[in-house]
Amino acid sequence: MGPTAAEAPSLALGSPYAGYVYSYPHKTAYRALEPEPALRDVWAGQDLSALFLYLHIPFCEMRCGFCNLFTRTGAPAELVTRYLDALERQASAVREAVPDARFAVGAIGGGTPTYLDAPELTRMFRIAADVMGAEFGRMPLSVETSPATATPDRLAVLAAHGTTRVSIGVQSFDDAEARAAGRPQKRAEVETALAAIREAAVPTLNIDLIYGIDGQTHASWRASIDAALAWRPEEIYLYPLYVRPLTGLGRRAVTRADWDAERLALYRTGRDHLRAAGYEQVSMRMFRRAGAPADADTGYRCQRDGMVGLGCGARSYTSDLHYSFDYAVGISEVRGIIDEYVALDRAAFTRARVGYRLDAAERRRRHLLTSLLQADGLDTAEYRGLFGSDPATDFAAELEPLADRGWLALEGDRIALTDEGLGWSDAIGPALFSPSTAALMDGYRAR
Repeated sequence: MGPTAAEAPSLALGSPYAGYVYSYPHKTAYRALEPEPALRDVWAGQDLSALFLYLHIPFCEMRCGFCNLFTRTGAPAELVTRYLDALERQASAVREAVPDARFAVGAIGGGTPTYLDAPELTRMFRIAADVMGAEFGRMPLSVETSPATATPDRLAVLAAHGTTRVSIGVQSFDDAEARAAGRPQKRAEVETALAAIREAAVPTLNIDLIYGIDGQTHASWRASIDAALAWRPEEIYLYPLYVRPLTGLGRRAVTRADWDAERLALYRTGRDHLRAAGYEQVSMRMFRRAGAPADADTGYRCQRDGMVGLGCGARSYTSDLHYSFDYAVGISEVRGIIDEYVALDRAAFTRARVGYRLDAAERRRRHLLTSLLQADGLDTAEYRGLFGSDPATDFAAELEPLADRGWLALEGDRIALTDEGLGWSDAIGPALFSPSTAALMDGYRAR
């Protein structure tokens, strides 16, 4: 389901923190597909030469207070085994539907993939390589980890299978702040994990930090950034804290009236601090160390190329259909979906069950969103080549108000957000959603 005509959303921007747009449309806009299309038909005629392979592991050792990811804690070994069994059945069915698929980029997320022990991780990689045909060592591969699970034996498995990037959610190097964010951990544990990652010699280390935590000051925020910088990470992500429904913080936190202003000020402090330390801003959240080794150009472009997702929380997308399994955040609902996933037979994985169909207008909008929220912005020549029209004309109603606010820069064949505009990415992104997509998301019952 999806809109059938070009639509101009209202750009009444209030809070700078409406929502993090990491994909469009969000899974809360997905609905049951009736009838359920066969994957071989979904992928027929698609370019399979440079796809993204994503594996989802929905397990964590604890659930952070801010987390609204599709994950469960304390999964017993028997459930992990059944999950990997199901992942293998799914991989077999998907590979049969896309036998000629070639993967240019890979990522393993969750949850926390390194919740799996070393033998389980080895099996997961074997499924991706032997069944899906992923050529590890010949493509960039990113894996998420946590301070408690970044152990040398697990990291050795990641390194042996060609992992090029490990991302670790530290959030704060201050123990009191970590507790306030609902992530009880000790700095010593964090430092031990970072040392193990560096010892594993994975080329790119990314450290996630959060600003807007209760009790955090500009001084303590800079101190956390400096603690991260001591490890000379190739990347650092700075995330604003969100208090979302059905999360630990959402059940107990009271949002302060001045919180938006505090977060925006902390963002600017962090941005400027990282720039002064020699980091280049890639997006509102992402900063890359100048001169850090870069992955080779794989030819993959998220605006243009498809993604194959394996696992009950993974989404897949072609040019005109995004699909996944059901989505939830609440503990009991997530457990129910995982229990259903591990019981599915191979035939159940041959069809898309829940999704969103993109018409021509929504494909243009997705390209705009996924480009504009990056510091490099939108390549208008590429857009014209893909769609045969001009983005400034197609989205005049959306772009002109941003330009009027001084948030948009037009430079040759590129439309990009200014420094101030990047800082408002979490307001600009949701404001660019089409009204029909926003209505679907608003109609989703949080569970």
